[in-house]
Amino acid sequence: MLYVLAQASVAVVSPADPASAPAAQAAVTSYPPAFFAAQNPGTALDMLGRIPGFSLDNGSNVRGFEGAAGNALIDGQRPSSKSDSIDQVLQRIPAGKVERIDIIRGGAPGIDMQGKTVIANVIVRKGGGARALLAVSNYTLSNGREFAGLRGEASGALGDRTWEVAARTGAGPDDGASRGGRGAVLYADGRPPKLSRLDSEGQDLNGSIAGAGETPLAGGRLRLNGRVYREKYKNAETDTILSPSLEVQRFGFSQKNTDTELGGRFTRDLNAVTSLETVALRTTRRRDTESLSNIAGSASDFANHRESSEAILRGVIKRRFGERLSLEAGAEAADNRLDSRTSFTVDGTAQSLPAANVQVEEKRSELFLKATWRPGAQWTVDAALRYESSDISSAGDVVLAKSLAFAKPRLTVSWTPVPATQLRARIEREVGQLDFNDFVASSNLTSSLGVTAGNPNLNPAQDWAGEVAVEQQLWKGASVVLTAKHLQITDVVDRGPVFAADGTVFDRPANIGDGRRESLILSYTLPFDPLGWKGALLKGEIVRRWSEVRDPTTGQMRPISFLHPSDWSVNFSQDLPARNLNLGVDLYGGFSQRAYRFNSIETLKLRTYVKPYAEWKPRPGLRLRVELPLVTAPNTRLRDTFEVFPGPRGGSARPDVSDRAFPFPRGVYFLLRKDFG
Repeated sequence: MLYVLAQASVAVVSPADPASAPAAQAAVTSYPPAFFAAQNPGTALDMLGRIPGFSLDNGSNVRGFEGAAGNALIDGQRPSSKSDSIDQVLQRIPAGKVERIDIIRGGAPGIDMQGKTVIANVIVRKGGGARALLAVSNYTLSNGREFAGLRGEASGALGDRTWEVAARTGAGPDDGASRGGRGAVLYADGRPPKLSRLDSEGQDLNGSIAGAGETPLAGGRLRLNGRVYREKYKNAETDTILSPSLEVQRFGFSQKNTDTELGGRFTRDLNAVTSLETVALRTTRRRDTESLSNIAGSASDFANHRESSEAILRGVIKRRFGERLSLEAGAEAADNRLDSRTSFTVDGTAQSLPAANVQVEEKRSELFLKATWRPGAQWTVDAALRYESSDISSAGDVVLAKSLAFAKPRLTVSWTPVPATQLRARIEREVGQLDFNDFVASSNLTSSLGVTAGNPNLNPAQDWAGEVAVEQQLWKGASVVLTAKHLQITDVVDRGPVFAADGTVFDRPANIGDGRRESLILSYTLPFDPLGWKGALLKGEIVRRWSEVRDPTTGQMRPISFLHPSDWSVNFSQDLPARNLNLGVDLYGGFSQRAYRFNSIETLKLRTYVKPYAEWKPRPGLRLRVELPLVTAPNTRLRDTFEVFPGPRGGSARPDVSDRAFPFPRGVYFLLRKDFG
C-alpha cells in the first residue's frame, strides 16, 4: 500500500531523543505504543492528543471531497466518509490496535499532505480477533436536568476481510440557554429601559449508526461505508418583562435533521511503484426548521423545509520515482442539489421574503497534479496545481445561471537546518466552498436578528494565503510551534442588505469586496518527566487574529464578521500509573466575536471556563471518567448584545442596545466504558 512506499523512502526517527537524530530523518517521526504506555490510552484519538506539536483538525464541512480534508490519515489514506468526522473514526480504533503513529512534517513521498503542513498517519495492526465496547454516560445539571448517552461499537476480521459497526444515541443541553437569565433594552430616545427575566431551555437529541467493511477485490481492496444520523433540537424561551410594565413574550425554535451517507473506496497497486485509488460518495440531508414568537399578542411563524444531496466521484493515480520523488494526478466531479421552501407569516398574513423558495444545482469538477520531492536531507518540497470549474443554476424565486473557474496552485517547503528545528513555509491560492445554507432564508425570532434572506448569487471567497511556521523541539517529547498566516482575500463573504418586493429590507449573505486576515498561533507541548515531575503534561494554544474589510453600509474599514480576535486553551494532565489514575484540568479562554449587519451589530461574548476531570482504570478494559464541565458557573456566562439602528448604520443616529446574558448551571458528567476482546 501507499503508506509502505512512504516509509520506504523516508527514514523515521523515534521520539525518544529527537535532538540526536540526523536531519534526514526529520520528515517523519514515529510514535510506537511504548511512547504512550504510561498514559494507558483507550483509543487512537487519546494517543494523538499526547503527541507534541500536533493538533487534530477534523477538516471543513464543505462540498466536495478534496477541500474537506482533515490532518489525519488511517494507513496512509483518508476515510472515505465526510459525515463521519475523523475524530469519531479515531475514537473507534482501540489503542491496542495501533501499531504506531507517524507525524509527517512538511511532506513525504507517497503521502498526500492535503494542503496541511503537518499530518498524522495512524498505522493499524492487521489481523486480530473481534473487539467491542459498550459505554454509558450521564450528564446531571445543578438545575435537576439529566442527559443520558449510550454507545456501542464492534469490529473484527475474517481472514483478509474486516468489518466494523458503531451506534450511539444521547441527549445534551444547549449551554447557551438556561433559566435565570437577564435582559435589558436601553433606548436611544431616552425612554425608560426595558428590564426582563429570561427563562430558556434547549435540548439536542441525536443518534447515529455507522458501518464499514473491507475485502480483497480484483487485485486490490474495496471498502464500503454507510451512515445514518438523526437529530432533533428544541428551544423554548419565556421572557418576562419586569419594567417599565409587566409583559410576557414567548419564543420557540425547533430543527430536525436526517442525514444519510453511502460511500466506497477501491485501491489497487498497479505495480511496485504505482497505485490507483477511486472514491465514490453520496450524501443526503433533510432539514425542517420552525421559529415562532408571540409578542404583545402578535404571532410570527417562520418555517423552512430543505432537502439537499451531494454525489462525488474521484480518481487518483499515484507513482513513486525513486526514494525522493512521488507524483499523483487525478480528477474529482461533484453534483450538489438543494430544494428549499420557506414561509413567513405575521398574525396569519404571509410576508414577502427574498429567495424564499429556490432550487439550486451545482455541477463541479476539479483536476489536480501533486508532487512531493526531497532534494536533500534537510529539505522537502510539496507542490500542487488544481483547477476547478463549476456551473451553478437556480430556479424558483431567484432564476440565474453562471459558471466559475479557478486555478489553485500551492507550494510548501520545509527546511530542517538542525535536528531539533524545522521551518515550514506555504503559499497557496485558496478558493472557499459556497455554503448552500447561505442560499436560502433562515430565522431565529428569539434574537433581535429576525429573518435573514438567502442569496443564491454568491461567489466563493478567494485568497492568496502565506504561512510560515517554526517548530522547536526542546527535550524528550517537548516542542513549541509558532505559526504566522496572512490571507489577501477577494470577494469576502459577509453580510449586506436586500430589499423585498414590498420594500422591506432584510439582511443576507453577500460578497462585500476585498479584505485581509492575519493570525499568529503559538502551540506548545511540555512533558515534565525529564525535569523530575513524572507523568505531568502541559499542552496549550494561543491564537491572535486581525482582519479588515470595507463595510458595505458605512463605507468604513472594519473587521470581518464572526471572527474571534483571540482564543486560547491550556490542558494539564497528571498520570498516576501506580493508581491506574489520570487527573487533569482543561481551561478554555473566553472569546468575543462581532457580526455586522446593515442595521445592527451583534457582539457575542463567552467568559473563560474550566473543566477538571479524572479517569480511573481499575482493570484492563474498564474505565470510569468523571468531568465537571463549567465548574466556574455561574460566573461563566454567555452574553449577546445587539446594537439596533433605526435604519442603515452610519450617520448620527444612535442605536437601541439589547443585552441578553445567560448563566450556565454546574454539572457532573460520568462515563463508564467496558472493552471486550
